[in-house]
Amino acid sequence: MTPSAPTERSREIAARVETFVRDVVFPYERDARCGPHGPSAELVGELRAKARDAGVLTPHILSDGSHLTQRETAVVLRRSGLSPLGPVAVNTMAPDEGNMFLLGRIGTPWQKDRFLAPLVRGEARSAFFMTEPAAEQGAGSDPSMLQTTAVREGSGWRISGRKMFITGAEGASVGIVMARTGGADEGKATMFLVDLPDPAVRLERVIDTIDSSMPGGHAQVLLDGLRLGDEHVLGEVDEGFRYAQVRLAPARLSHCMRWLGSATRAQEIATEYATTRKAFGKLLIDHEGVGFMMAENAIELQQCELMIEWCAGVLDAGSPGGTESSMAKVAVSEALYRIADRCVQVMGGSGVARDSVVEQVFRETRAFRIYDGPSEVHKWSLARKIKRDALAARA
Repeated sequence: MTPSAPTERSREIAARVETFVRDVVFPYERDARCGPHGPSAELVGELRAKARDAGVLTPHILSDGSHLTQRETAVVLRRSGLSPLGPVAVNTMAPDEGNMFLLGRIGTPWQKDRFLAPLVRGEARSAFFMTEPAAEQGAGSDPSMLQTTAVREGSGWRISGRKMFITGAEGASVGIVMARTGGADEGKATMFLVDLPDPAVRLERVIDTIDSSMPGGHAQVLLDGLRLGDEHVLGEVDEGFRYAQVRLAPARLSHCMRWLGSATRAQEIATEYATTRKAFGKLLIDHEGVGFMMAENAIELQQCELMIEWCAGVLDAGSPGGTESSMAKVAVSEALYRIADRCVQVMGGSGVARDSVVEQVFRETRAFRIYDGPSEVHKWSLARKIKRDALAARA
């Protein structure tokens, strides 16, 4: 695939987003309201109000409700990711971005008005309730292990189970819950929309994790007999796993887009350090060990950009992109971690100090190697496809 130039509209939107992130968002990175479980609701509201005034809120969804193409989205989301707070400020953050995409694709008019519209306006946050505790043998990298159940009760549903590592559950207004609706051996699940807070959705704890960019952090949640009507079913009953794939492939790629922006920023900071700081009589970058790390970063940043564009093109062509998004997720997450690690190494003590955002970028990209599927699970899935294709070719 020949790389394509960004469209005029994506260039214009991306330029405005980048200006906003650099001029307005960067100064907030050391704000005391940025805690171990993400920026506070107050800070999120303040940043989004400024983004709204600047005309860059939810920039990937146009005024008529249409969505930028994936290639266009890549240009915009990379710029939003130049700061860990950037996607929060302009409303391109996970899980909201993926949830907006899914609701836009399969939501009913009523569901779009009630649940999607406040998300697009940046007035609400959302959470996607799928992962479950390992101790309870629940769904994690293997969604088929789903333990949460939704049982018909009268004219609606009763949902019970426990969820784990649910990003943004604390403070969310919109929830998408994945629950098993077939028998234990049927492998069927359904997605449900829920207004939050709800007394039957009990936040048990917010887990301390290595990353800290996502509002609300990552929570353990008990669904204690949650009752919902049929109008809250997202899509069709028993089709939840299929809809999860509709959401997950673009969402994996969106993570790549945003964190490519963060790694780009880390490289900028490390470059400034390496070209101004001297040791042993010369600039750090003139020492081969440092210079080669910076060169390797430049190479891998370009490779990540091309990998994202390739996968985005596949999605734009109408393919589900499961295989391609797995490839991109592995390649990009692993490369971005190496890039961030080198930036820390180049900067020495300054790289591990929280005086610089480089330290946070390192933590965030380390978590990315696990979020949306560990690299090893994606490789295993790809290996299975290689085997299937090889056996089919010989049949």
